[in-house]
Amino acid sequence: MESYNRASTGITGLDRIFDGLRLGDNVVWQVDSLSQYRDLIQPFAERAQEEGRRLVYFRFGSHAPLLDDLTGVEVVKLDASLGFENFASAVHNTITEKGFGAFYVFDLLTSLLFTWRSDLAVGNFFKVTCPYLFDMDTVAYFGLIRREHTFATLAMIRDTTQLLLDVYLISGDTYVHPLKVWLRHSPTMFFPHLLNGDEANPITSSETTARLFAAASHRIDPPDHWQRVVQQGWAALDSLEVGVQREAKDELIDMFIGREGRVVELCRSHATLADLLTVAMREIGTGYIGGKSVGMIVANAILDHDSEARFTPRMEQNDSYFLGSDLFYTYIIANGWWKLWVEQKSQDGYFTAGASLNRKLATGRFPPAIREQFLTMLEYFGQSPIIARSSSLLEDNFGNAFAGKYESVFCANQGTPEERLHALEDAVRTVYASAMSNDALEYRRNRGLDTSDEQMAILVQRVSGDHHEGLFFPHAAGVGNSSNFYVWDPSIDPDAGMLRLVLGLGTRAVDRTIADHAKLVTLDDPTREVDATDKARNTQRYVDVMSLDENRQLTMALADIRELDIKADWDLFLSTDTETLRWLRENNRPIKQIPKVLDFHGLIERTDFAPLMRDILAKLSQAYDYPVDIEYTVNINESGEPRINLLQCRPLQTRGLGHAIAMPSEPDPAHILFSSHGNFMGGNVRLPLDHVVMVRPDAYLALGQRDRYAVARGMGVVNKALADASFMIMAPGRWGTTSPSLGIPVHFTEISNAAVMAEFTYPAGGFIPELSQGSHFFQDLVESGIFYVAIFDQRPEVSFAPGLVTEAPNRLTELAPDLAGLANVLHVARTDDLVIYSDIASQQVICC
Repeated sequence: MESYNRASTGITGLDRIFDGLRLGDNVVWQVDSLSQYRDLIQPFAERAQEEGRRLVYFRFGSHAPLLDDLTGVEVVKLDASLGFENFASAVHNTITEKGFGAFYVFDLLTSLLFTWRSDLAVGNFFKVTCPYLFDMDTVAYFGLIRREHTFATLAMIRDTTQLLLDVYLISGDTYVHPLKVWLRHSPTMFFPHLLNGDEANPITSSETTARLFAAASHRIDPPDHWQRVVQQGWAALDSLEVGVQREAKDELIDMFIGREGRVVELCRSHATLADLLTVAMREIGTGYIGGKSVGMIVANAILDHDSEARFTPRMEQNDSYFLGSDLFYTYIIANGWWKLWVEQKSQDGYFTAGASLNRKLATGRFPPAIREQFLTMLEYFGQSPIIARSSSLLEDNFGNAFAGKYESVFCANQGTPEERLHALEDAVRTVYASAMSNDALEYRRNRGLDTSDEQMAILVQRVSGDHHEGLFFPHAAGVGNSSNFYVWDPSIDPDAGMLRLVLGLGTRAVDRTIADHAKLVTLDDPTREVDATDKARNTQRYVDVMSLDENRQLTMALADIRELDIKADWDLFLSTDTETLRWLRENNRPIKQIPKVLDFHGLIERTDFAPLMRDILAKLSQAYDYPVDIEYTVNINESGEPRINLLQCRPLQTRGLGHAIAMPSEPDPAHILFSSHGNFMGGNVRLPLDHVVMVRPDAYLALGQRDRYAVARGMGVVNKALADASFMIMAPGRWGTTSPSLGIPVHFTEISNAAVMAEFTYPAGGFIPELSQGSHFFQDLVESGIFYVAIFDQRPEVSFAPGLVTEAPNRLTELAPDLAGLANVLHVARTDDLVIYSDIASQQVICC
């Protein structure tokens, strides 16, 4: 061609049809076979090299190479099995590297379909790649095998490309039919053309054209590759042939569970083909369903297929829906944010582009086809409350629980269909946006996952429970651990497991932030109390529920909930508060209502709830060959029998108990910072400490709420300044609460470098330690290997000498000059000879 802004197909007749190619053209050929595509690529490549163009060949298909002679061709080999983002990013980076004006040849895009098993992903790839090639003034060739791709995918490609051409082989003749030629037109351009050597002649006769199209027309929309695999799975299930079923099962696992990893192997071992097909029928979009969903499916399969059939009669049926991970990318691409997504993967853009994405993801629009599927799902759930829960690809796996890092959103699901749809869309947007929250980004970077492919799938569950006079909630809910790492009594068997139990929605069991107490149940002796001397103080006083009238989640006083008919015996949950009743009588106070304490005594003593939960945890832990952490609900049926709904199961991260260590025999009392019996977590340790960071309780108590938050942010600065040190943090009350009246409202990332976290009592301010075992904060502690100790210094077996810290020089302004205004509250002492010792067997911990 005479102009450098023009290019040639290498076939004169084709150039004549659409006045040649332009720089920026993406050319998509829809063909019947690989050989047709090769016949079109060869002349294009030869002409490009004759003109001195830089020719790049993206090689990723399993088919034979497209070019016979690769001399002078830059071949870029890609592995599509690594996933959409890895593949798309590698292509993007190569285009950037090769610069403006390069010419590209891609293997058949249909090859990606058989690797990703998702037409949606193929369309998304083209939609993000084509515009960048256009911007870089390239010319690129793509090929599609006819009848392998859905109309929806072809529509995405047609809308994005500059040229789309059908190629037919009819009675030995090759015909080219342009379907789209951007910004070019001629009287015969969109007629079919007979390709004969270097010439292409239009077929303009109405009779000939009609006969030609009749022979070539097969315009039935083919099923998505995804649907074909599912259909083959159902056929395999009907066949009853073990080998065929195993092959179909492996195909489904690769398609939406994962391709490697311990949880994937657990699914392969325990989930049946029928289990997987049920999941596939409830997936919206395509792609992986994510870690939380897989954990729930695996755990329920383990229990359902128990050889003794112990659990199925006692379990609620699971009928969740799954929003596939490809839907996340579709949402990003449809809203035009892919460049920002790529930028976020860079070192410079990790947090800045992440913050921008966090805002944008909460405001985007869903494609109409997806909204229609959302409506179908809502029609299935009716007006039952639902919850949209994060289920990212990395979540709830061995080593990375992501506990509390991503959002879960309750939907009361009341109102008109359109109102319910809007609420669901907002919930999904909120979960998507949480993938780019600062906490999530910090968590991923701290664990070396900042460049990993982290797509957000979503698990949509029916909220477990029942209607109770305009409210909706389960009788009980909570979290359970198959191993109890917080042992406060030497008689506790850690391997029996423990439960954290609340009335109503389980949010009060997983959030340490709440000014309330959950019931701790040690499953070796479920009646054991943490503090039998004051049961009323360490109890739940508020209940989380769904208000169907107000269409939202509410927190209500237990006293109000007690007035409801909950369709179960209240004595399963409440016991008479004998201490308060005695005090009222001794002080001649009027008794309008018998005082009650929420201790679940009846549930534990009068039903088989505790042994059932112990068996469930033991079964799951045995199958995982690892301690597990679960979330569950409890509903009492008409027979008074507890029914369990297993909502979540994941490996419980732990560094183990460690070997027994020699405790100091006769430490100098003057040098003991603290000593205690029990109330620690982290195994047997001998841990030298070179710094202690203490929040001075008297000064903290004197602060207003805003200044208390400033202390928490200041802790984040100190945490970074001491990143290379071995330090302990100490504070009154709870670390990690959102209520400054209970403790220090830090985010976990603001204390993540600490070796030891200590909480101590301060009665003057009502500050009391609480580990909140089973909470998201607890998960962070365990994952990070941070040793925990609670110091109840009013108990006779506990000693505490905070003056050893506060009387030492304060290094705060030396480490962080900008925090000079907090020097009276935050005290950083250097402690070169300080060591913390703990012994599981004797339940002794000492810091001296």
